[in-house]
Amino acid sequence: MNSMHILRGWAARQTLWLGLAAALSVVQPALAADYRDSPQVREFVAEMSRDYGFAAEQLDRLFAEVQRKQTILDAISRPAEKVKPWKDYRPIFITDSRIARGVDFWRQHEATLARAEAEYGVPAQVIVAIIGVETFYGGNTGSYRVMDALSTLAFDYPPRAPFFRKELREFLMLSREEQVDPLTLKGSYAGAMGLPQFMPSSFRAYAVDFDGDGHINIWTNPVDAIGSVASYFKRHGWLPGEPVASRATVAGEQVEQGLSAGLDPQLNVDQLRRLGWSSSAALDGEMPVTAFRLEGAQGDEYWLGLPNFFVITRYNRSVMYAMAVNQLAELLVDARGAN
Repeated sequence: MNSMHILRGWAARQTLWLGLAAALSVVQPALAADYRDSPQVREFVAEMSRDYGFAAEQLDRLFAEVQRKQTILDAISRPAEKVKPWKDYRPIFITDSRIARGVDFWRQHEATLARAEAEYGVPAQVIVAIIGVETFYGGNTGSYRVMDALSTLAFDYPPRAPFFRKELREFLMLSREEQVDPLTLKGSYAGAMGLPQFMPSSFRAYAVDFDGDGHINIWTNPVDAIGSVASYFKRHGWLPGEPVASRATVAGEQVEQGLSAGLDPQLNVDQLRRLGWSSSAALDGEMPVTAFRLEGAQGDEYWLGLPNFFVITRYNRSVMYAMAVNQLAELLVDARGAN
């Protein structure tokens, strides 16, 4: 049986859940003190009751079980590490084990991936690569209760409290919509969930019931996870049949002027050509591209990120992330064909 089906329902099993909550508050009173009396939580509960039709008493009982996690605050507050160069970043995600497991995942879910590609236009290898980079094909989806993670960050992390308060609201609504107990769902310390690591707002906007069982389960159901990744990419403008990136060669004194300041395309292929950039592929001169340089193992690499590259950066706003996904996808195709 699909594991989502055995989760206690938000509404259908409310009586049992509330009884368990009361029992827990007696047996483990330390767990019930973190947010029950928080003014911020009272304000949030009032908002959810007033604007979204939640029962205030039910939310009060829910927050009585929510725990503030110092480890989450430590993780998100940790000073950012110096950004790794591409030559060190790439080996983290491009490994023999990740390729081998990806080929196995592809073969195991071949029919589902083929259907997702047919319906959404997103290649199977790209979907597999996203799940591989995000969670090693479901092997590491996070161990924090999503309610604990989002509540801790919404009420105890001021720098990004508005963002996480919105995600907490979205999470409660998806729990109600999917009829699951919010205390049973787990994810990363930042509240990212399931095989594709969707935040709750992305879940509600893009996740799909790809197996047609009436529930969307990206935690333990690869079918829904595959369909949801494909849905996300299509909704962000994926162009079927188009490449992702093109290697470039550069020459002259104006090369630096062609580098993009951020992720958004700023120049087109013809404009870059006049600055000394040449693509290894035949590209439309009017195509807007992201031009970037990476510190590779063999020296500097120059690349043009095409429209589909930009789509991948909507999933994670990082040039190197998008490159890792693209190159893993290419290697998965090669490995699958060789075996």
